[in-house]
Amino acid sequence: MADERGVPEPRAGEKEELKSMFTKKTVRDIDVKGKRVLVRVDFNVPITDGEVEDDTRICSALPTIQYLKEEGAKIVLVTHLGRPKGEVVDEFRLDPVAHYLNEKLGIPVKKLNRSVNGEVSEAVDSMSPGDIVLLENIRFYPGESKNDPEFASKLASIADIYVSDAFGTSHRAHASVVGVTDYLPSVAGFLLESEIDHLENLMKFPKHPFFAVLGGNKISDKIGVIDKLIDNVDGILTGGGMCFTFLKAKGLSVGNSLVEEEQLDMARGILKKAREKGVSFYLPSDVIIAEEISKEATSKVATVDNIPDGWMGLDIGPQTIDIYQPVLARAKTIFWNGPMGVFEIEAFSQGTLRVAEAIAEQTRKGALSIVGGGDSDAALKRFGLEDKISFVSTGGGASMKVLEGADLPGVMALEDKEL
Repeated sequence: MADERGVPEPRAGEKEELKSMFTKKTVRDIDVKGKRVLVRVDFNVPITDGEVEDDTRICSALPTIQYLKEEGAKIVLVTHLGRPKGEVVDEFRLDPVAHYLNEKLGIPVKKLNRSVNGEVSEAVDSMSPGDIVLLENIRFYPGESKNDPEFASKLASIADIYVSDAFGTSHRAHASVVGVTDYLPSVAGFLLESEIDHLENLMKFPKHPFFAVLGGNKISDKIGVIDKLIDNVDGILTGGGMCFTFLKAKGLSVGNSLVEEEQLDMARGILKKAREKGVSFYLPSDVIIAEEISKEATSKVATVDNIPDGWMGLDIGPQTIDIYQPVLARAKTIFWNGPMGVFEIEAFSQGTLRVAEAIAEQTRKGALSIVGGGDSDAALKRFGLEDKISFVSTGGGASMKVLEGADLPGVMALEDKEL
């Protein structure tokens, strides 16, 4: 839901007033009436049998699209889908997305078969205020990922203004994210603004106790974030494949569980820093193990000091869940990134489910909960809990970059607000 300005309304447990951390101009700061507005959105959504399977990212961009439509802009949407690697790949065409916008959301959209050529220019020139066109998958062009200036110039030539609302790609220095800003007045959409505000508020103004829940497979993807979190949180609860690197770093045998051998020293350093900072660092005491990742696999509970050779940990165990739930019940702020196990398979789903339920319950009681996109978002949808969380980021990689304090190229390229 959005208010009359097109700004998403607060969800459960969300602060009514976020401190404004966003220093770039937004669509509110520029006159768009009658202008051709190139809008970078992130419609990289799962598609099965020609049907959009999850519309979260599409719906997240609607407040900006609706605002521009009401203001009389001519809206040109540009997005990527999948990884076609600079070639035309039919399975990554955007026809299902256009169909979804037209049929399910009731937004008339004309889908074009190219992104840059004379046909595109003619189509855009013939638009009336409020019209919307969707360009073909921008990653069909090698100039996109290379941020080729000539390609960026051609793309920018069909517009008068550029609006960035694709938070999920804002950490990529691509032509449609960064390159076009060299040729057009460039501002942010409401989604991009909201993402930055939520994530920066999380790190700078959290209410305590503040706990982070970290799962997923790799420590290497989260080193920068973990380092920053230790400076801010009261505790970190771990699960997923990444916990086994920490367990092995402590000298435990973890069988065939996933371990990043090259990160063992880093893991020891993280554990040492947490001790020095007085941050509680929770590792599982028991796990669900199996000999393979499959629905048919025999599974059982094992303590982390008794994982047999040939077996691997695929979820946190019941004892660990009983430890984690009361910890989360004390939280006033929670950040979650990464599932506790292979939640797509029933036998290995309980850890993720119970942690998600604990976060949702604490959110109901007034805590602020933020989920960092990716597989955690997918887990929330699977369990029907997405609406029970304060804020779910649309960009896993981009949200991690913000939390670790890195600059996002797609944000830095936008025009600064006038102070």
